[in-house]
Amino acid sequence: MDTTVPEEIDSEQAPPMAPHSHLREPPATKRGARTRAALVKAARKVFERDGYLDTRLTDITREAQCAAGSFYTYFANKEEVLAAVLLEAQEDMMHPGMGRVQGADDPYAVLEASNRAYLEAYKRNAKLMALLEQVAQVEPEFREFRSRRADAFIRRNARGIADLQARGVADSEVDPMMASRALSGMVSVMAYNAFVLGERREKGAPVGFEDLVSTVTRLWANALRFPGHR
Repeated sequence: MDTTVPEEIDSEQAPPMAPHSHLREPPATKRGARTRAALVKAARKVFERDGYLDTRLTDITREAQCAAGSFYTYFANKEEVLAAVLLEAQEDMMHPGMGRVQGADDPYAVLEASNRAYLEAYKRNAKLMALLEQVAQVEPEFREFRSRRADAFIRRNARGIADLQARGVADSEVDPMMASRALSGMVSVMAYNAFVLGERREKGAPVGFEDLVSTVTRLWANALRFPGHR
C-alpha cells in the first residue's frame, strides 16, 4: 500500500483559531486597544461562565465596565467577539500534532510528548474548548472552521505515521490518514470527557492526568504496532 502523505503537508500551517470573516483590524489608538482588550477578556469570562447561547452583550460590557454602546465600536455582534476571544487564546491552544521522529529518537517518547502537549493545552483551555464545541453546533461558519482546523491536525499526524511506516516502526498495512483520524479522534474525545465533562473512574475518583497520557500513548503505540507493543 502507499504510505506516503502529500509533500505540501510538511509546511502546512494550522488554521487560525477563528474564522477570518469575523476578525476586524485592531484599533488605531492605545485607548481603543485597551478598551477592546477589556471587552475580549470580559467576553471570555462570560462565555465560559454562561455559555454561548445564554451570553448577552450587556453581560460582556458590564463585566468589562464599559458603556454598552462601546461594544459596537469594536465588534458587530456576538460572533465577532467570540472570534476575538479564540484568536487571543490561539498561541496557548496551539499544539504541534505528532512530531517527526529524527535519527535515534525514541518513537514512543516522541509520541508521548506530543500527546502530553495536546492534553496540557486542552486542560488549560477546557472551558473554551467546550464553548467551541457548543458554537459549532449552532453557527455554520464556526462548524466549518472547526472541521478545517481539525483536519489540518489530522493531516499532520498522518504525516508522522507515514514517517514511522517508512522507518519500519509503524504497521505498514494501515492507511496513515485513516489511522490518524481514528487515533486523533480518540485522544480528542478522551480529553473532552476528562476535562470538560469531568469523567470519573468507576469508584468516583477523577481521571489522573498522567494516567490519561499513558493510556492514550499506549493505545496509539499498540494500534500502530510499535516494536515492543505488538
